[in-house]
Amino acid sequence: MNPLLERITLNPKVCNGKPTIRNMRFTVAQMLELLSAGMTHEEILEDYPFIEEEDIRACLLFAARMANAQSVIPLAA
Repeated sequence: MNPLLERITLNPKVCNGKPTIRNMRFTVAQMLELLSAGMTHEEILEDYPFIEEEDIRACLLFAARMANAQSVIPLAA
């Protein structure tokens, strides 16, 4: 396993078990939304001083692994 992925935590007591950064109340989804809105790494690091560059990279790697899943189960509408 890539050591970056150790920064992504799943804890049912934090954010209802959503993937978070280092067990903080900052989800992978929140990070991806910031990046997709066009924020640069530098802007994110400035606005969120508790976030580290490796956290951003870990979120991107986690998302890439999730998008590359071998099987997809469709959700009911």
